[in-house]
Amino acid sequence: MKKTLSELIRNGEFFYGVEGTVPEQIYKYVTEKMSIDSGVDKKVIYNALCARETIMSTAVGNGIALPHARTPVIKNDDKQMVHVVYLKEPIDMNAPDGRSVYAMFVILTSNPQTHQEILTALVSAIGNIKVRKLLEAHADKDTLLREIEKIG
Repeated sequence: MKKTLSELIRNGEFFYGVEGTVPEQIYKYVTEKMSIDSGVDKKVIYNALCARETIMSTAVGNGIALPHARTPVIKNDDKQMVHVVYLKEPIDMNAPDGRSVYAMFVILTSNPQTHQEILTALVSAIGNIKVRKLLEAHADKDTLLREIEKIG
């Protein structure tokens, strides 16, 4: 069954005011705080996010990053999720447009197909000015999801 971006965000959590000056600090906080099945090792997720970041920055521009593992880290399709992370202070992640990152979507999927579909959906969503304005304002889950669902 195909999962939509809004479904995966609903499965995930929102983290506000996350502190850190480098991605690894942010990922450590998020992985320690996230609610996840006991069968999934949070250290594996943390290491996978950090390993991906060393290959190339996950910052995509407009102050947004899309951290994700290169391989699936979730075992069950029903437990896939996208966490929204709002940073207390923007950090430099070598974004293509030079902007510091203030919001992240941490993508945790169980298969490469869903991973690609969600990356594509996120790129489309953050291309929408209303979504970007909501991210800048650190919008709550329901407000952000309403706007994402409007754009498909």
